Amino acid sequence: MSLTPSNMAELGSPLPPFRLPDPHGTEIDSADFQGQPILVAFICNHCPFVKHVADAFADFAREYGERGLAVVAINSNDFHSHPDDSPGRMIEEARSRNYGFPYLVDERQDVARAFQAACTPDFFLFDADHRLVYRGQFDDSRPSKETPVTGADLRAAADAVLAGQAPDATQKPSMGCNIKWKTA
Repeated sequence: MSLTPSNMAELGSPLPPFRLPDPHGTEIDSADFQGQPILVAFICNHCPFVKHVADAFADFAREYGERGLAVVAINSNDFHSHPDDSPGRMIEEARSRNYGFPYLVDERQDVARAFQAACTPDFFLFDADHRLVYRGQFDDSRPSKETPVTGADLRAAADAVLAGQAPDATQKPSMGCNIKWKTA
């Protein structure tokens, strides 16, 4: 299991616009979330780091969604080389984990590049003006650690955003599997 850190995009950066389908073909546009804080998470089905936090992340998304935070997950992995990340498997994963948020397919990988996403999971939290205020880890837990999964880092950032405040600028990068980029 190789460990790739997130790129830590510049705070204050604007939300990269996107329009992507879910595995059923329903398109979701970033413009649909105008005036609302939004969390964009790059995840996939097969990564042990995502699997480690997936249930807690689904709970986080439900809880914070009820509080006004939009949550969208994007799978940018090359599912031709990694069939466990295919759209059909995404449907199964969303159902088994009870994902209550859109889980989108970035087949061309343009959206991952625009976000400077590097790993799964990779979290990008934008305020209501769609400026990046947090990019980093869910929490300190990893598959190889016995530290419980709490989502403490992302929760603190989301709490600040929902209270109209800026999250602490000292942020730890997310760590996970590298995005499986297509080869030419």
